[in-house]
Amino acid sequence: MIKRTASRKSNKNKFIYGPVPSRRLGYSLGIDIIPFKTCPYNCIYCQLGRTTTQTIKRKKYIHKEKILAELKEILKHRAKIDFITFSGSGEPTLNTDIKDLINEIKKITNIPIAVITNSSLLFKPEVQKSLLNADIVLPTLTSINNNTFKKIHRPTPPITVKKVIDGLVKFRKIYKGKIYLEFMLIKGFNDSKEEIMGLKDVIKRIKPDKIQLNTVVRPPNEKCARALTLKELRKIKKIMGRKCEIIAEFKKEKNILKTNGYADLIIQYLKRRPGTQKDIGKSLGVNHNEIVKYLSDLLKAKKIKKRVYGGEIFYERI
Repeated sequence: MIKRTASRKSNKNKFIYGPVPSRRLGYSLGIDIIPFKTCPYNCIYCQLGRTTTQTIKRKKYIHKEKILAELKEILKHRAKIDFITFSGSGEPTLNTDIKDLINEIKKITNIPIAVITNSSLLFKPEVQKSLLNADIVLPTLTSINNNTFKKIHRPTPPITVKKVIDGLVKFRKIYKGKIYLEFMLIKGFNDSKEEIMGLKDVIKRIKPDKIQLNTVVRPPNEKCARALTLKELRKIKKIMGRKCEIIAEFKKEKNILKTNGYADLIIQYLKRRPGTQKDIGKSLGVNHNEIVKYLSDLLKAKKIKKRVYGGEIFYERI
């Protein structure tokens, strides 16, 4: 039987998840301010599957009062948090409340704020201005070639790679925080010498504080999205120069959450992203034997499922 000892407060968490172990941000408390799979893109590599609501329309998808109320409560029951991160199951800049949320969160905590974005809407001046008070913005770029860009992201018109790059350049000119630019690399799509040199050239215009190389490490939306090897990433890192890093595996000590049970928290975690046993255990601060028990019970109850990708077992919510 699945244990029913999880905190009642954890059952109410609709918009906050984690802290999850992030390869870029340490222990990241995620804020999900967009309905599941609402995005301007339908990326072939997305770990959450196909986009169900593809749009560029910005609105108050989830009102800030609900999110702030939940955040205030959840901060009382969590251990170490390195960043509060706008991310989750959709593109966060679609929510017109993101500017106010960033400003209000800064009034209630000194934990730094990060925004993970696919860069799709940064060509809009109002989106650029909405992120100015974030401590770190982590945008994604895959190519400077529009045909490659379209194959990878399958964007909503009128988004083009030129709009995305121009948006990143203009944002850098007005944003005083740190930009960690992610290059998401996919074997056979954007890993050619021509593609890599094109990305290197655009760095001069965007001027990020860091360049972070990523590849397909979780089960993707499409089987054609395949990962680069570590050897291949190291070669690209050498080309990109001293500001470039390969996003490493998470290696922090386990985090201890102040709660009595974890079944609901595991489901909330897997609602946003597939995870290995190790990923989930590190996020919740649960030892190996305990996490095996919870996952086993959830599998028997048919609340989660598992699949193999890249030689590892990943768990997903059903």
